[in-house]
Amino acid sequence: MHSLNYKIIVFLMGVLLLFNGGLMLFSALTSYIYSDGVTFELTLSSFIVLSMGALMMLFGRQHNKKIQKREGYLIVSLGWLLMTITGMLPFIMTNSIVDISSTFFETMSGYTATGATILSDIESLPAGILFWRSMTHWIGGMGIIVLAIAILPLLGIGGMQLFSAEAPGPNSDKLHPRITDTAKRLWIIYVSFTFAEALLLCIAGMSIFDAINHAMSTMASGGFSTKNNSLAHWNHLPWVHYIIIIFMFLAGSNFVLSYFAFKGKLKKVFKDSEFKTYFTLILIFSLIVFIVLISSVDLNNISFNHPQVWGKIESSSRHAFFQVISIVTTTGFVTSDYTAWTPFLTIFFFGLMFLGGSAGSTSGGIKVVRHLLMIKGGILELKRALHPNAIIQPRYNGRIVNQEIILNVLAFFILYMVSFIIGSLVFGLLGLDFENAIGVAAATLGNVGPAIGDFGPSGNYSELPAFGKFWASFLMLLGRLELFTVLILFTPFFWKKT
Repeated sequence: MHSLNYKIIVFLMGVLLLFNGGLMLFSALTSYIYSDGVTFELTLSSFIVLSMGALMMLFGRQHNKKIQKREGYLIVSLGWLLMTITGMLPFIMTNSIVDISSTFFETMSGYTATGATILSDIESLPAGILFWRSMTHWIGGMGIIVLAIAILPLLGIGGMQLFSAEAPGPNSDKLHPRITDTAKRLWIIYVSFTFAEALLLCIAGMSIFDAINHAMSTMASGGFSTKNNSLAHWNHLPWVHYIIIIFMFLAGSNFVLSYFAFKGKLKKVFKDSEFKTYFTLILIFSLIVFIVLISSVDLNNISFNHPQVWGKIESSSRHAFFQVISIVTTTGFVTSDYTAWTPFLTIFFFGLMFLGGSAGSTSGGIKVVRHLLMIKGGILELKRALHPNAIIQPRYNGRIVNQEIILNVLAFFILYMVSFIIGSLVFGLLGLDFENAIGVAAATLGNVGPAIGDFGPSGNYSELPAFGKFWASFLMLLGRLELFTVLILFTPFFWKKT
């Protein structure tokens, strides 16, 4: 095994810091426009990060340009960690968050697009800091797309090579033969969606500031809001909810399919097995929630005898779709405290935290394609039990799936559930009861944001002990980077030279 090419790692870390520091300047500009009193602190934070990035690039400038797999794993994991550490500066410099564990938690929650927060009074924060919280989502979401489509398939990680709209496998259906061009096209779609959503939210009644922040959070499948009540603040503006429902759905879909749709190749979109499953599951789950809401929960104090019965139907269907899509795509926005609806729905939404959106999207979680392949594999095992001599192979998008990919998916699922169990046990050791421990573990590992129990939509994560915040941050990173990327760094054979 080759020795690690440290200089290319340091150089690329420097590039990431320049990117981070440069975008930090937009927060300083926002602060200046809104005269919130923290413009100097945000500018200084940006200068420090830019300087660190320049020095690291200078140190690693004479590097060997060839990146092997080991460097790839380190660049991805350390890059996210370094972005988080430097991204803490605006919070620290402005005294927006006091202690280190809380600052680290909030920042990691931003970059991993988890959307879990320790803040109880979000609206009291300066505009520049609110913008920076949303920006961390946006940076993380953009990074996840490039990571998912361009980098992870080369490393052979997890099921992310299944992003293709045509067939599974690491070499299928690239948008463009050059990775940089693929990444560029996906960035353009990501930025375009963000601008389109911000514009529509403005038309629907949001302020420009709130619209931009929520557009960045939505497209990253993040969940940070500028309001204490999240999207419940706009419950009087149904169109705001409908716009965010549409863009949460798009953000949770494979971005490659969005590219095909823009190119007019709609057949590729509607023939994609994962997209069809993703769309169907959302419809079924939303219908289940709607039935429970319409029969058991009075969202608007409207009874069936009331002339506004259609108002109740509209409200129930809107809240049902919103919360199902929000949790399935791991966005974490809320229009109501869904844990207060019924015990059945609390358990139901907890289960949805393990679904995840599509591969190649900004969603966290296990991903629909993995569930699909596991179900197909399970059905085939039942068939083999009846016909042991038959040659039966699983198919995805009309093509045979390599056995290696099936094993990879099963390994991922087992590791995910083991990580969830260990995560829950650690929270239990820290004093959380059963409901809170499993809720926080599922919500952070799945990058969902709001959990159940004390850490649900009506609460926040401020009550977690300091170690609990660091542990939750580790779970966020673990889930966001597809487990293997982080866990492989803890194996002795990764560091062993042969």
